[in-house]
Amino acid sequence: MDFWHALTHDAPMFVWPVKFGVAMTAATYVLSILTNNVSQVDRVWTFLPTIYTIYYAFLPLWPSVPPTYLFPYTPDAIPANLRETFSPRTLLMASLVVTWMFRLSYNTWRRGLFSLTDEDYRWAVLRQKMSPFLFQVFNLFFIAIAQNIILFLLGLPAARAAAQPHTPLSTSDHILGTLGFLVILTEFVSDNQQYSFQTFKHSGKLNSNEWPGARIQWTKHDAERGFVTRGLWAWSRHPNFLCEQSFWIIITLIPLLSPDSPKLDFPPTSLASLTPLLPCLVLCSLFFSSTIFTESISKAKYPVAYSAYQERVAMFLPVLTPVWGALLGIQGRKGSVDSMVYGDGPNSKGKGKAE
Repeated sequence: MDFWHALTHDAPMFVWPVKFGVAMTAATYVLSILTNNVSQVDRVWTFLPTIYTIYYAFLPLWPSVPPTYLFPYTPDAIPANLRETFSPRTLLMASLVVTWMFRLSYNTWRRGLFSLTDEDYRWAVLRQKMSPFLFQVFNLFFIAIAQNIILFLLGLPAARAAAQPHTPLSTSDHILGTLGFLVILTEFVSDNQQYSFQTFKHSGKLNSNEWPGARIQWTKHDAERGFVTRGLWAWSRHPNFLCEQSFWIIITLIPLLSPDSPKLDFPPTSLASLTPLLPCLVLCSLFFSSTIFTESISKAKYPVAYSAYQERVAMFLPVLTPVWGALLGIQGRKGSVDSMVYGDGPNSKGKGKAE
């Protein structure tokens, strides 16, 4: 009760988002138990940051009293200027996040991940490595609770922007907004290249109707290798993850770099001074740890070829890939590694053979 009293009186902007987040946490956890499928949070990942962002962007639209349970509302305790006028900066952020949502929803839909029976392959691998009891503890505290907290945090930049003076967009808004849309476009291309490759790998046929940027002439050797190494994936092992992290860094920075934002301590003088960066810092930490786990699975399937890929191509930053190539050249190994990664060189045997 003390927490709720403090939330209602000291931070009324967060009353409805917290209620909604708690409800979503409970719903996704219960569904994961009933369906024996822990990907329920994955299915709402594409929508929840958008819902939180839109809530803050459209505060003047919501009623002061909710007509039904969990319907968004704007408490009277919220300052009048936030309830009566729209923030151009928050509307910009909402347009970016909605565009992000459509991209991710489309990619999730075509991969079949909206089906209640489909589960992310990584959870199946992790389930095999843990006892049933420990996996359910992990399901409750990390998959259900922690991930819903992260999704709630991704809406906080919009809340910060909404709380700022509702002034016209500044130069930083235009620059970051443009970068945000470009990052979404780049991630869309990387998604399409991965989907095109996986389609070819499993069907053995090229699709002439691929999206621009994904019309790559895949070969038999690409399929045998088992994982994509062409297009954007020739420069970054995870261009989609790089773009995802970059997007939320941009969203976090939009209100922080605006002329209406209090100046940040730089360099940070304490952990508290990093609080405004919490949404992107937490997300990047999640993606880094998730990428390590994902690569361990890939390396187990393709031990020789994927090890070569890790040596040749940077995990995230494309600018490092030429550096890795130069280092391999000094060692006299660049030709053989390039052959395995990009060409038709020897692939791994046994486990490394494409399935």
